[in-house]
Amino acid sequence: MADTPIRGSAAGPRFPVPTIPAPSVGVIGLGQLGGSLAAALVAGGRPVSGWDVDPAARDAAAARGVHITREFAGLVVLAVPLPVTSTALEGLSVDTDATVTDIGSVKRPVLETLGARLGSRFVGGHPMCGTERSGHTAVDPALFTGARWAVCFEPDTEPARWLRVAEVALAVGAEVVPVTASEHDDAVAAISHVPHLIAAALAAAAAESGPLALALAAGSFASGTRVAASDPAFVTAMVEGNALPAAAALARVQTQLARPWPELVAAGHEVVTRTPGRRPVRVPLERAALLALGRAGGAVTRRLAAFVEGWVPDAG
Repeated sequence: MADTPIRGSAAGPRFPVPTIPAPSVGVIGLGQLGGSLAAALVAGGRPVSGWDVDPAARDAAAARGVHITREFAGLVVLAVPLPVTSTALEGLSVDTDATVTDIGSVKRPVLETLGARLGSRFVGGHPMCGTERSGHTAVDPALFTGARWAVCFEPDTEPARWLRVAEVALAVGAEVVPVTASEHDDAVAAISHVPHLIAAALAAAAAESGPLALALAAGSFASGTRVAASDPAFVTAMVEGNALPAAAALARVQTQLARPWPELVAAGHEVVTRTPGRRPVRVPLERAALLALGRAGGAVTRRLAAFVEGWVPDAG
């Protein structure tokens, strides 16, 4: 990655900095992620509206201070399962100028549906957090603290709308990673989707070894299989929605497993024990510079006038 776009000295034209007040936030889907987002925003003093098809989820959110309604404006966050993302707005009243984002784990299929329908009003997103639990009983207002939140910046994305989504992510303690939908899906196939498949395979293979193996299972097995406890329907929709990148990432894992075991163990150990430093950067609010930051493995941590501040890895 070149230094110029990261430092912001000649990264191209910048878009006007919005001066209007932060828009209202509406959250559709009040399960673990949507409910946690709404709760975190309310805890920060921001008014939040919400809706869920489950009355129990609506009641739980209302008890946390969320205004339950079917009418939305400002920034609308779709926090629903991937298979119903394209229909989540049906039966709801959404202002024609509202910015719409989502927090699903796959971005290209959503961009193809909602992006085609909403145009530049749609900005894809994905907070890299959550647990194997689900539903409104798993809500945690601190869920996003320190998490990376991918926010998609496509060629036709309106920069001011991208910034609105990024500002909400920053408001709940996340760090924003600018990406494109394709870059996101290729990356998460390796670090999220394939780990779900491997966890399932490890659990199933251990079960085939018999009850003694499961009785002796301890920390390494628990860590390796934790996400196998996730809702099977959710995981299936996720990996099938990102099938080609997931298959490519799985093939890379299979190639690694074919290496001599000492080499494989050493290579994996080197990756997970590597501790690169962080170099602070200031980046202009411009698409190429922001995407360069994300591609370098960095993140945005703060908005500062016509710039954002953040960091990139620094190997020293």
